[in-house]
Amino acid sequence: MTQAPAPSADTVRRLVRSLLKESGDRNGTDGGPDVRPVTEGRAYTWWVGTRHVLRLAPDPEASVRRRRELRLRDIVRPHVPVTVPVSVGHGDWSPGLACTLDTKVPGGTTDINDVSALGEADLAGLLTGLRAVPVRQAEALGVPRTAPRSLEALRRMAVHAAERLAAADEFDPARLHQLTSPGAVQLAAQPGSAVLTHHGLTGDHVVVSADGRVRGILDWTRTAVGDPAEDIAGLALAVGSPAAVRAATLAGYGARPCLRGLWLARCDTVLRLADHLAGRTPGSLSLLRTQLRHAWEPILLERVTDLKDEESEL
Repeated sequence: MTQAPAPSADTVRRLVRSLLKESGDRNGTDGGPDVRPVTEGRAYTWWVGTRHVLRLAPDPEASVRRRRELRLRDIVRPHVPVTVPVSVGHGDWSPGLACTLDTKVPGGTTDINDVSALGEADLAGLLTGLRAVPVRQAEALGVPRTAPRSLEALRRMAVHAAERLAAADEFDPARLHQLTSPGAVQLAAQPGSAVLTHHGLTGDHVVVSADGRVRGILDWTRTAVGDPAEDIAGLALAVGSPAAVRAATLAGYGARPCLRGLWLARCDTVLRLADHLAGRTPGSLSLLRTQLRHAWEPILLERVTDLKDEESEL
């Protein structure tokens, strides 16, 4: 889908002034807010002064998700112990293209601040809260339902990708031998296990304070009703596999979804790094290597054995 041209600083400044004025914020009545892109590669997300962030939808499909996010955050907020951003103004920045001006959540990303034991408890509260959100209520807002991915199909693709990474001296393919074909089948998602998932728990979206507490979760536009292991996998990439599994265990998830999330993350990182090195996908090589390292950090339960007593195994 074709994206709209990225806005200029003057366009953003005029838009922010209008949104702040409509919200009654006096910051919109002065000479104009200080605005700057969050990063070079994110021309549709702007810092506004020190208290707000403006997010612009680049295309109509993203606009649908952005508008849905405004309502979704309201139903998620009572269930989770971390901050969910609040919008102080929203509208269209271009015909048919939505925007929202949100309050900034204080803290840093996971590449700046490490998650402490209390932060893992915060993440456990997040996973517990997401499971508590009524699925019908979320679907009534238009949140899509996604089918669980086949871990066996993912494993087969990762095995081939690992050979390419070995040729580039990036990865030891023998590490994937821990997940056998029968093991991947055993870790299939269980019927009736679908819950509301954030489905985008990257390091950029987990806000951590200097003391290691998780203070907020950003960007709820990819939220879906589906496999809870996807959020465990996302946390493995963001904060490391041991912390992700500990948080999921505290949230009441047993060995099967924890191991499923772990291996989803591991296979994903192998595939993404291989695709990037082959020139098929853009992105940061440093970030992909960091995510690979996080996903492959060892945990106590590494092998898929007999999951009948899964609660005691973890």
